[in-house]
Amino acid sequence: QVQLVESGGGLVQAGGSLRLSCAVSGRPASNYAMGWFRRAPGKEREFVARITWSGASTTYRDSMKGRFNISRDNAENTVYLQMNSLKPEDTAVYYCAADTRRDLPIRTMTAAYDYWGQGTQVTVSS
Repeated sequence: QVQLVESGGGLVQAGGSLRLSCAVSGRPASNYAMGWFRRAPGKEREFVARITWSGASTTYRDSMKGRFNISRDNAENTVYLQMNSLKPEDTAVYYCAADTRRDLPIRTMTAAYDYWGQGTQVTVSS
């Protein structure tokens, strides 16, 4: 069984930055492509970014391109989401997720992911 634990969320002013981490345990992180999703208050969970198992391919939601960067360190079994130029509309609970179809670069649906973390709250004040 795979466990995913997110950390790094918090309160930040608009224009600021945060770096989220997702620690993978139970199985090697390299077994999975990893994704980040978020759920804002009153909205559906939405795709943020994805990285294949080797890190060779990344995919972003259009509104995050140029502001967010997903990366991974398989030796540390950790996936990161660097978030810059944060906006109040980025306020949400952020989740990491693992997908056993580790080579596919574009998988944005929540149903494509097999394992989920509990989430970490990100709040951006104006």
